[in-house]
Amino acid sequence: MDLALLQAQTVAPTANRETLLEAFLSAQDVKQSSRDNYRRTLRQFYAWLDRTGRSISSISLADTIAYKEDLLREGKSALTVSSYVTSLRSFYGWLEAHKLYPNIAKGLKLPKRKQQFRKQPLTTEQTREVLNGGEGYSLRDYAILNLLLRTGLRTIEVIRANVEDITYKAGKRVLLVHGKGREERDNFVILTDKAYRPIENYLRSRGKVSPKEPLFTSNSNNSRGERLTTRSISAIAKQSLRAIGLDSREFTAHSFRHTTAVNILRAGGLLEDAQAVLRHSNPATTQIYTATIKEEQRLKTGAEQLLDSLY
Repeated sequence: MDLALLQAQTVAPTANRETLLEAFLSAQDVKQSSRDNYRRTLRQFYAWLDRTGRSISSISLADTIAYKEDLLREGKSALTVSSYVTSLRSFYGWLEAHKLYPNIAKGLKLPKRKQQFRKQPLTTEQTREVLNGGEGYSLRDYAILNLLLRTGLRTIEVIRANVEDITYKAGKRVLLVHGKGREERDNFVILTDKAYRPIENYLRSRGKVSPKEPLFTSNSNNSRGERLTTRSISAIAKQSLRAIGLDSREFTAHSFRHTTAVNILRAGGLLEDAQAVLRHSNPATTQIYTATIKEEQRLKTGAEQLLDSLY
């Protein structure tokens, strides 16, 4: 892209916005998924400019703040709006670096997010109920549910797993993990016998499998033998939750990840133990799970009950 030509174009208020966008995208050393997200969010910003009668060449920080507030008023989550704001800040940073437009988004702040999780963990008894419903599950579905509850894997990590990712480290059986936002399998979870046996039973039912095959495959007619989708894993988890009476929005496949962390703490594990299993880089992320333990303790020994002995 000829930056000199772009600089000349931006002198006029009718500068080609799509040309600017494509030049910005081509200059980003990021994964294609990130580039696609930039394109999607910035085109929505363009649509907002048109809808409100604003121009890319004449807006100010106050306008970008109004854009952020409009996104929040539309009901988008703080996490989603943060993605839009991050794209906008990167775009205007690039525009300024190439002397196209000033970086009016430099002072635009991300919306504040509450330091708590919306998805609820299962109690220990509910966890047992899910696992004890094994007779109603296929070998594959039980192996997946059991794996989620014993390792805290994300759904994307489950579907990315291959048969060959089950290996050993220092004599321990592990599953190598291709994590969210990662380029390779650079982490692992330990597969205890209770975590591994259902997987072993499921793989045996598939007959001869290649190490390169997905660990879990589809059974549907249209995609038999192919890698499952995150939607498939979510549906399997949701069905198991409904079977024990948990059908609210607070209980999803991601609840299983929370359950793993909370159950480690319930069993006497340290916060560092839960952090290692969930592979959080920041301990503050894991810290939120202690709130569940404190709440359970509060409900068990609530001081309000002491008043009943007095009046």
